[in-house]
Amino acid sequence: MKKEEFALEGLQCAGCVSTVEKVVRDLPGVKEANVNLATEKMMVQFNPKEADVQKIMETVSLAGYQAILINDEEDVLEKTAIKKEKQLQSLKVRAWVSGVFAIVLLYMAMGEMVGLPLPQFLQPMEHPIVFSVTQLILVAPILWVGRSYFVNGFKALIRKHPNMDSLVALGTSAAILYSVWSTIRILAGEYHYVMHLYVESAAVILAFITVGKYFETLTKGRTSQAIQSLVALSPKVATVIRDGKEVEVPVEELQVGEVVFVRPGEKIPVDGVILSGESFVDESMITGESVPVFKKEGSKVVGATLNTTGSFQVEVSQVGKDTTLSQIIRLVEEAQGSKAPIAAIADRVAGIFVPIVMGLSLLAGLYWGLIGGESFEFVVTVMISVLVIACPCALGLATPTAIMVGTGFGAKRGILIKSSAALEEAGHVGVVLLDKTGTITNGKPKVVDIQVFNDYSKEEVLKVAASIEKHSEHPLGKAIVEEAEKQEFDILPIEQFQSISGMGIQGIVDGKEVLLGNHLLLQNQGIAVDEFNAVIDGVASKGQTAMFVVIQKQVAGIIVVADTIKATSKEAIQQMKALGLQVRMVTGDHEKTAKAIANEVGIETVYSQVLPNEKASVVEQLLEEGYQVAMVGDGINDAPALAKATVGIAIGSGVDVAIETADMVMMQDDLRLVAKTIQLSKMTMMTIKENLFWAFIYNVIGIPVAMGVLHFFGGPLLSPMIAGAAMSFSSVSVVLNALRLNHKLSKLEK
Repeated sequence: MKKEEFALEGLQCAGCVSTVEKVVRDLPGVKEANVNLATEKMMVQFNPKEADVQKIMETVSLAGYQAILINDEEDVLEKTAIKKEKQLQSLKVRAWVSGVFAIVLLYMAMGEMVGLPLPQFLQPMEHPIVFSVTQLILVAPILWVGRSYFVNGFKALIRKHPNMDSLVALGTSAAILYSVWSTIRILAGEYHYVMHLYVESAAVILAFITVGKYFETLTKGRTSQAIQSLVALSPKVATVIRDGKEVEVPVEELQVGEVVFVRPGEKIPVDGVILSGESFVDESMITGESVPVFKKEGSKVVGATLNTTGSFQVEVSQVGKDTTLSQIIRLVEEAQGSKAPIAAIADRVAGIFVPIVMGLSLLAGLYWGLIGGESFEFVVTVMISVLVIACPCALGLATPTAIMVGTGFGAKRGILIKSSAALEEAGHVGVVLLDKTGTITNGKPKVVDIQVFNDYSKEEVLKVAASIEKHSEHPLGKAIVEEAEKQEFDILPIEQFQSISGMGIQGIVDGKEVLLGNHLLLQNQGIAVDEFNAVIDGVASKGQTAMFVVIQKQVAGIIVVADTIKATSKEAIQQMKALGLQVRMVTGDHEKTAKAIANEVGIETVYSQVLPNEKASVVEQLLEEGYQVAMVGDGINDAPALAKATVGIAIGSGVDVAIETADMVMMQDDLRLVAKTIQLSKMTMMTIKENLFWAFIYNVIGIPVAMGVLHFFGGPLLSPMIAGAAMSFSSVSVVLNALRLNHKLSKLEK
């Protein structure tokens, strides 16, 4: 399956979203199509053997919209920003024109009712022809600047995919056409038709909608600032060393393997490894951590982070889309473009909303005309009000605006959420399952003791162990290698290296068969460990790990390794418990070691001596028991469990690994981010529910009122102008509520 992202043009409301999604999903080979009204983008997953980009774009075009393939995210964002700015300026002009002429028309039509004087020549009863013709002349500029509503609306009707513009076009067209007809009758001498003009209603409706759209566009732009700010982080130029000279070049021209020079106060242009020099680097824009990190020769650095004190040379390791920042932007974009399960409700309603509204408008007109015995003017007023007050925009904006704010807030603080579904599910989690090494602990263990047996020396045991562990990436193995390097031991030649998952490693070191691992490895190889039980228990009770070194089937020694607990782990677990979560630990360590660590951080339930492939089984068991599970791990060995869990959270992991398995990525090695993420989820979902409630309740109340329910019981009839204002306010209020989420989320940091 292939996944591509498209920028869309022409979207007006949730009805448009539903239309585009339907026509694209109906294409052969297309598995999924998700349209985001707030970002005006579409993510399509398809089989390239059956579907292609060109066919997708043609299908969207036939539906009345335009789709543009996004090849260069930064370039598209830049072009989109320019386009949005032009659109905003255009809307501003249109809003001013509509507003000014609408006010004049409103003054003409209703001024005398509130005691405002009219010039003699505009008196409706004395000069009806001048009065009616002047109104038609004054409404012309409003119709011109608002012509897109009519063009798009009627096009959508012809294509049998009516949208919000269709409702506006039908409603205002009815008002204008009836007013033109009345003016014709006035010109024919039937002056009483001067009371049957609805020009000001159409004008005010269009003005309200245009002004509302301007503020909606303005506030929607603020919800997407997170992505724009991330893109802005990347420096545009870099100082590269070519032929021994420093040359300033655009960042996009850098190649893997080139060397760049970074001065104090400069942003690091791309991901790489320091070749020479040292400095403190501010990584807050990537991790959210405000304290600068010391970097030296061999340290990895991330593009867009800020070099503070010293200078250094960096060998480029990733460029373009492969950089950490680019991957973060892609993750956030995908999250904002995806749909939360809760959005399915709004999608189903939006798909049939506009036809239902048109039907209700007709039904109300027929009732009041045929049964209610009301005048034609009354019937027209009711039908226009029903068409205008209905607002599918609010439904379409309810979910994506809140998702954009929530994921954007997280991204700027080192919390990367890959999908809106994950964001929603995180709020339902009941059990948090924590890996131990690298998650609760620092993952940087040290050798604290070496015990030897069978006439082997400590030096020999350590040298053999370091030689075989040199080929391993396990944190415990790295601790042994570091200890040997500290003592300046030579590494012995090794053959037939093999890793045994969850147990240890084996190989031929200097011609001798060597095993290195836990007691399970020895049992697996048929080597008796009973005589070492006391040693194992004593080490485990201190939260340390015993690693057996076996040479030629004989136990040569035990290397004791200790991993320290992260300073923030205990606090983080307390925060999770305060949210009502059960916190449990899963590890491959000995039971006593695991329990010693668990007791220190406040965890009651521990799954110990669990092999990596068995971690997924623990998750599956909890799911079968009815729990929603968040699995938190830091390595590839946790991948099956991360994938199986309701929400998989990779903490402190490289983005590359996280993309493959986890639903969320914590850029800092700080468990406190887990509690913060779950709070982020709960608050975002609450905002979405508030938005959906407002959007639904607005229509549930507004449409019946527009149909004349209040008038049926002796109350007032809703004016089309008030209906237009209410419709605009509903969309703006949903977006403003999403922006309010940002304020509420900022309290999480206090």
